[in-house]
Amino acid sequence: MTVVPRVVLSAPSSGHGTGALSLGLLAALADRGLDVAGFKIGPDQVDAAYLGLAAGRPGRVLDPRLVGPERIAPLFAHGAAGAGFALVQGTMGLYDSISGHPETESTAAVATALRSPVVLVVDVAAMGQSVAALVHGFRAYDEQLWLGGVILNRVASPRHEAMLREALDDVGVPVYGALRRHELPPVLPARRHGMVPVVQRDPEAERAVRRLGEAVTATVDLDRLLALAGSAPELPVTPWSPQPTGAAPAGVAPNGAVPNGVAPGGTAPAGAAPGAAANGTAPDGTPPGQAVPAGERPVVALAGGPGGSYSHPETAELLRAAGAEVVIVDPLRDEALPAGTRALVVGGGLPEAYAERLSANRRLCIAVAELARTGRPVIAEGAGLLWLARELDGLPMCGVLDAVGASRDGLVIGYRAATARTDSVVAPAGATVVGHKQHAAVLTPRAGERAAWSWEGGAPEGFVWRGVHASQLVPHWAAYPEIAARLVAAALVPAEATA
Repeated sequence: MTVVPRVVLSAPSSGHGTGALSLGLLAALADRGLDVAGFKIGPDQVDAAYLGLAAGRPGRVLDPRLVGPERIAPLFAHGAAGAGFALVQGTMGLYDSISGHPETESTAAVATALRSPVVLVVDVAAMGQSVAALVHGFRAYDEQLWLGGVILNRVASPRHEAMLREALDDVGVPVYGALRRHELPPVLPARRHGMVPVVQRDPEAERAVRRLGEAVTATVDLDRLLALAGSAPELPVTPWSPQPTGAAPAGVAPNGAVPNGVAPGGTAPAGAAPGAAANGTAPDGTPPGQAVPAGERPVVALAGGPGGSYSHPETAELLRAAGAEVVIVDPLRDEALPAGTRALVVGGGLPEAYAERLSANRRLCIAVAELARTGRPVIAEGAGLLWLARELDGLPMCGVLDAVGASRDGLVIGYRAATARTDSVVAPAGATVVGHKQHAAVLTPRAGERAAWSWEGGAPEGFVWRGVHASQLVPHWAAYPEIAARLVAAALVPAEATA
């Protein structure tokens, strides 16, 4: 059982101010001294990072499509452990789903899975008494949904607020706050900066979150909201754990260890799961029940900065549980890899907008290229793939991959059910994952001689070369913990065996 006071913040559609209010609520309650936790429904690591900045602990995504609906409540319980309040920021409208499966993937479905009350944020700038019909309709649409109340955004005047409150009172919907127009100004750094302001602990981003907290403190009844959150019942789930268990995923050794096939250039049974083992032992002969030899924890460099990494928080947790010593390396500032680095992971949150700074850090680019040349495992997701390319928009990058990146207008965005094209440090050939793509830049060629993934309706994508696996597809490692075990096992292989 998990007991965490919690609310889900949602809206009738995008654009009602849910993001700013989520940050403001977390900042306001953290300022009271409460231990708070923030979550974002969907794949958006940027929103999750800012929720983490406001909360003072890592923000996490809860994406049923990426991790499976059955993992949502356990991942929430894990991420909210020890918190006195947890806020889950919804995506799009309350009942919306990009993939057409709102019964499992919408904000409403996640709220129901978490047994959490929902607070609806409504932009009422052009609305009067009709707000009652709107909110009543959202409440009645799904009898399993617990609509706990509303917060009104962009109220015009005291008279307007009184009208709205009276209409909502008539249908029995509590109002937890009312914000005037411009009380939630767009104070956050531009979206193109991605996670960087959070990862780099940018004072501007911290000031912006603080201002949102002050606005919420002045306009929202925090005590009533906490009372609503505290009325959420116990969650009858066991928190997710990164630790290997006796009940391994299909095709995985009981200890999460992987066989000789995970070493760069090795093989594994065709069609096996991402962590499939042939004999239940790691490359060094480690027996079941022990992920790495006693006292030997390979250093895995994880791209990030002072405020965290560009990967999901669960990635570092899984790597540590698999036996790695995880050390942050900053692609924008550090000129060398951490001492003793035996593997590198570049998460999907690294933004493309920083091409000039990435290119200017030549010493680190050279170090990354040398690590890859020696056959050490390197996993690059999202824009990490572009960093490994020969160049991006005419700027030299690491030169690990014989490919050129170019920024274009518009975004490539969406989920992909992908199949591994070849054995790699991430997965054996034939393994399947669900990942998310969101990028403007494209790479030429799209894939190397050994492609990473293929999916229905698309050409093969990504690069597998020696110990490198690079792709713009970003899976969530909590759904595929075997990836971490494979990486650590490959990192343990002596250098002369990988070159």
